[in-house]
Amino acid sequence: EGSGNGPAEDSTISSNNSGARSPKEAVLEAVRQDARALSTASKALRADSDVVLAAVRQQGYMLQYASEELQADKTVVLEAVKNHGGALQFASQELQGDADVVLKAVTHSGLALQYASAALRANKKIALEAVRADGLALRFVDTEVSRDREVVLA
Repeated sequence: EGSGNGPAEDSTISSNNSGARSPKEAVLEAVRQDARALSTASKALRADSDVVLAAVRQQGYMLQYASEELQADKTVVLEAVKNHGGALQFASQELQGDADVVLKAVTHSGLALQYASAALRANKKIALEAVRADGLALRFVDTEVSRDREVVLA
């Protein structure tokens, strides 16, 4: 009739069943259908780069649900800001000070400049890109740089 090992044996068998989906596979499928599924994923899956990348490639602001480690992962953050510049607000402080990341973010959304480090808000190249993308970004440009005629006219 049975081995008498009860539910523990059953769960082991079902988790080894090649037809069963792992929690990661289930969440990946859900995230591919709707990136917002990341918001209800387990802490472990919000720390899984495959799952998080699938979400941020669709909706960059899903970076807010990623683990701190992935919010500090340049590859993940670049994908997020490429999709939605404002996702920069959820990036680690270090990446908010990374010129590559910030430039990608402000190219897509000039207003993302508000989440950049002070040093990068004072960077003329980044300020120009931000203001070209959205003139309202001028209010987030460092005071000294905002007096530059080229930046004002961008």
